[in-house]
Amino acid sequence: MNRPEVFRSLRFRLTAIYSMVLFGLAAVTLGVIYFALARTTSPTPVTAQLAKVYDQNRQFQGFSSVAELSQIEAAVNYNTLTTLRSYTIIALIVLFVASLAIGWVLSGRALRPVGAITQAAREIQATDLSRRIRLGGPQDELRDLADTIDSMLDRLDDAFQAQRQLIDDASHELRSPLAIIRTNLDASLTVAEATPEERQRAVAVVDRATTRMSRLVEDLLATARRDAEATVDADVDLSVVAREAGEEAFVTDRPLRLRYETAPDLHLIGDADALRRAAGNLLSNAVRLAPAPSTITIATGRSGSWLWLAVADEGPGIAPGDLLRVFDRFWRKTGSETTPGVRRERRTGLGLAIVRQIVESHGGRVAAYSTPGNGSTFVLWLPAPGRTEAEPPPHGSPWP
Repeated sequence: MNRPEVFRSLRFRLTAIYSMVLFGLAAVTLGVIYFALARTTSPTPVTAQLAKVYDQNRQFQGFSSVAELSQIEAAVNYNTLTTLRSYTIIALIVLFVASLAIGWVLSGRALRPVGAITQAAREIQATDLSRRIRLGGPQDELRDLADTIDSMLDRLDDAFQAQRQLIDDASHELRSPLAIIRTNLDASLTVAEATPEERQRAVAVVDRATTRMSRLVEDLLATARRDAEATVDADVDLSVVAREAGEEAFVTDRPLRLRYETAPDLHLIGDADALRRAAGNLLSNAVRLAPAPSTITIATGRSGSWLWLAVADEGPGIAPGDLLRVFDRFWRKTGSETTPGVRRERRTGLGLAIVRQIVESHGGRVAAYSTPGNGSTFVLWLPAPGRTEAEPPPHGSPWP
């Protein structure tokens, strides 16, 4: 049986501990005072016999030395107050010292998890985020704080690792075109004995290398921009985005045909420019791989509480083992196999990674479906507005 949340909180535990300690100290103090008064005053209640003697003495006028009972009571009260004052001062001094000692011990025990959190945070460096607090004990406010910090460190560690991986991959990708440019400059463009044909060939090679570098820099900027900026929330019609992406991205000099199969009223909240770029990257990838002549299809629709945008081509397809890797940064299919009518062009390997990044920033998921030799279909699953149930995107391609 789980205890209520209030009983598991650090505040309740501290309140209970301090209340019991103060109540115990007060009880001990009062008990000591009472015991001391009882031992020093030797109290005796007035009995019937003593009262009778007192009445006889008052009636007998010859014994004038007998003290009045009121004076006796006053003297007893004075002695009691004096004793009470002395013991109260002593008890207050002892209580003050005891409260300081107990408060020091209790506060140390209460702040021990804070010390563990501080020590772990002090040992964590930006270059090594593998250390975690992993605070034990009851599930109270300090445990929640430690778990939150551990979760934040997990996200930071993933972000730093992704950043380092991106820098390493980008450096590797930029090294090759820079080497090509330097080689051609040294071998042809800066050599006086080079022939015009050699210079022209070197210029063409340098132009392709600089184009590749420009495309890589643009993709890196797009990736960094999606990491740094929040999506612009606005009402977006997914079918309009699909048609605009087709008009902008479907550029080719080969006999390819673009076909639209869009559904109306597919509205969602998102960034229209980013979604247009994602659809455009899928179309550019399909144009690059589609054989000539063939048809590329861009379709939209709805499946339950999910909207989808699909781009299908009639290209060579993707092997089953590569379907889970096509959206990784800088991943490119290896091998020398070619398909008739397909123009091979070296890409940066960031296009599909940017697509996944854009879709996941909208709370969606991207998927690829393919059969080698029968083309590929890439689908962007995006949540529809007002989706309250935790319904995952459907499995399988929504468009044949």
